[in-house]
Amino acid sequence: QVQLVESGGGLVQPGGSLRLSCSVSGIAFSFNVMGWYRQAPGKQRELVATITSDGVTNYADSVEGRFTISRDNVKKLVYLQMNSLKPEDTAAYYCKPMSVRYRNYWGQGTQVTVSS
Repeated sequence: QVQLVESGGGLVQPGGSLRLSCSVSGIAFSFNVMGWYRQAPGKQRELVATITSDGVTNYADSVEGRFTISRDNVKKLVYLQMNSLKPEDTAAYYCKPMSVRYRNYWGQGTQVTVSS
């Protein structure tokens, strides 16, 4: 059974930092490209960052230079380090294996709110 459990969200002031974590089970984690999505109220879900099995990363223009995605293939964890946060980063954040095989699997997400 595929399980995706995100954590680490919260309320932070503009300019602050947060580190999100995602625990993954039920898939061959080390072989899968992993990604972080976010969805703000009234907006479409947005792909924020991806990381391949060997650590090659890619970022949306909106977070390039501020966010860092990483992974631990032994612990089956994916991280998203978010620095210099802006109010427009406010959203629910979700991790997900990028393979179409897992297109219908989503975790509960973790809420990030950037506000003074």
